[in-house]
Amino acid sequence: MLYDISPPITPELSVWPGDTAMSREILLDTARGDTLTLSTLRSTVHLGAHADGPNHYGPLPDGSPAPAIDQRSLEHYLGPCLVTTAHVGRGTRVSASALSLDIAHDALPARVLVRTATYPDPAHFNQDFAALDPALIDALHERGVITIGIDTPSVDLFDSKDLLAHKAFLRNDMAILEGLVLNDVPEGEYELIALPLRLVGFDASPVRAVLRSL
Repeated sequence: MLYDISPPITPELSVWPGDTAMSREILLDTARGDTLTLSTLRSTVHLGAHADGPNHYGPLPDGSPAPAIDQRSLEHYLGPCLVTTAHVGRGTRVSASALSLDIAHDALPARVLVRTATYPDPAHFNQDFAALDPALIDALHERGVITIGIDTPSVDLFDSKDLLAHKAFLRNDMAILEGLVLNDVPEGEYELIALPLRLVGFDASPVRAVLRSL
């Protein structure tokens, strides 16, 4: 069984305030009598379900440039994963104790997706979504997790200036997936398929994120 955990890409899909919303320019159209349909897409690369590149929140702790999205190993975005629920309120950070699993003792795959249910409508941007506690990121890293995904626009809170969660991902060399749609996905283990485009030098890429039952 497949679960599509990507929101539809339409002009109505919300983006971070001030970022570039999706738009489509139709250059040729068979409906107008042209021999084919040809479109131009304009948008932020942080669109819908997307993978952040480390250069979005770098540089590295030693001051060197952080990798762009095309430099990330595809291993981060393909393979066994776990969907878990965070029992949190809006505008709060997800700690280990909020998850419906025991990080210290439960078997964990290398990829974990966190459902907060605090960003229910991808077409409506609400600023009070939940985010990740840096201590949770560190704890999952210690258990061998290389990728964490979340059903909100960011792993940090909307008004965060220090971006502590992003920095935790950076120092642990972990991958970020944001903007996932996990409402109808039962908790459990799946195969994650969420490959970013090979956008050279870019700070993110949209993904068609899919979960396949094991």
